[in-house]
Amino acid sequence: MALTRDFKQSIKARVAADPAYGTLLLAEAVELLLSGEMETGKSLLRDYINATVGFEALAAATGTPAKSLMRMFGPKGNPRADNLFGVISVLQKANGVNLAVGVAA
Repeated sequence: MALTRDFKQSIKARVAADPAYGTLLLAEAVELLLSGEMETGKSLLRDYINATVGFEALAAATGTPAKSLMRMFGPKGNPRADNLFGVISVLQKANGVNLAVGVAA
């Protein structure tokens, strides 16, 4: 299901007004990816990209065309691990976030 423009703009406005919300959105996306929830994780990561750096700036930073990035994080996308972790690395640097993986008992 495609997101409406109003919903995308709402997320962007919320992240701009509350950077902690953006950090939580990124963290949740990565957590979902790590737990195998690829579709939901990619969707949240796409929302986060749209709300923060945008696909054009992300393309410049990663050296991957914007259209390829959009496809990777689309419903049928299947990003390779090197692309996925490269994007997450750029997003962390661009937004001053440092995610860490921990062990849950």
